[in-house]
Amino acid sequence: MNALAIKPADFVRVGHRGAAAERPENTHAAFARALEASADMIECDLQLTADGHVVIIHDYTADRTTNGSGAIADLSLEEIRSLEAGAWKDPAFAGEKVPTLEETLAQVLPAAHLNLELKCQGTREEARRLALAAAESVRRREAWDSTIFSSFNPEALIELREVAPEARIGVLWHHEDYSLAFDAASQLGAVSLHPYAGHVDADLVSEAHGRGLQVFTWTENEPARIVELAEMGCDGIISDYPGRLLDARARLLAG
Repeated sequence: MNALAIKPADFVRVGHRGAAAERPENTHAAFARALEASADMIECDLQLTADGHVVIIHDYTADRTTNGSGAIADLSLEEIRSLEAGAWKDPAFAGEKVPTLEETLAQVLPAAHLNLELKCQGTREEARRLALAAAESVRRREAWDSTIFSSFNPEALIELREVAPEARIGVLWHHEDYSLAFDAASQLGAVSLHPYAGHVDADLVSEAHGRGLQVFTWTENEPARIVELAEMGCDGIISDYPGRLLDARARLLAG
């Protein structure tokens, strides 16, 4: 998964928050579904609890995806682990919990790689604490080659680079000015660019490759567009439906 200019059918299939459209996002059930659908990589969201543990949850509060409420940064691990995180999606998933990063590493590796998105809206010090805690978990498992870190928060990535020179970094981007994204990638020593799928065209992919960057685009669910992105040369495609990525690969192989 490191070579540039891969064949279209060899694109890395990335399950967004596991399989966010089919299972309660960022849970063991979602990760299991992504693995079942032969995802090469799983994207998930990392936040720090009040007592310094890394948990997997997207929103900055517990309100939408659990039966609890309040800011994740204000809740202890014990409080977050007491919440129910599956029934909001479907009663069949009642009993799902918010996973920790350690649990997620154990579940997913080595069957698939992980795209770990650092989520932090606090101070520079809070960004450093998150980066340090996440890096320590990956370091303990010697999983640098199986993980890539991304974030919309530049401070989180700057702090990560300082505390973990070994980390592989992807620049997550949603603005239309990609010159700034390329500047950030250069400053961070990034290995990939993660652009919004609606911005991606062949020229952007070509420029990224010319700068030595892989392209992992998010979040595309339309089957025809998935094939189109792969044919443009995207190295990885992130989708809420990892099974559709597998279907796209079959279509590309069939010609």
